[in-house]
Amino acid sequence: MNEPTKSTRTLTGKVVSNKMNKTITVLVERIVTHPTYGKIMRRRSKIKAHDEQNACQEGDTVVISQCRPLSRHKSWKLVEIVGRASAAPTPVE
Repeated sequence: MNEPTKSTRTLTGKVVSNKMNKTITVLVERIVTHPTYGKIMRRRSKIKAHDEQNACQEGDTVVISQCRPLSRHKSWKLVEIVGRASAAPTPVE
């Protein structure tokens, strides 16, 4: 008998920090409706994710998936880099 495959939760967000070794901080935005007033609001979550190759830069758009706890604050891992951040031109003085 075939067992159903367990689907892992994935989120898409923007890398806001890569200063830690093998760890990135990802800002995930979601849009929710206020339960009483119906106003559309943005909710943000900052999630720490595991980046084994230190491949991400700040500003990259990435997909992360939930995994077993890797440390006190890390229970997500990097799946793929969807979009690279454009290199900002350096000002010439």
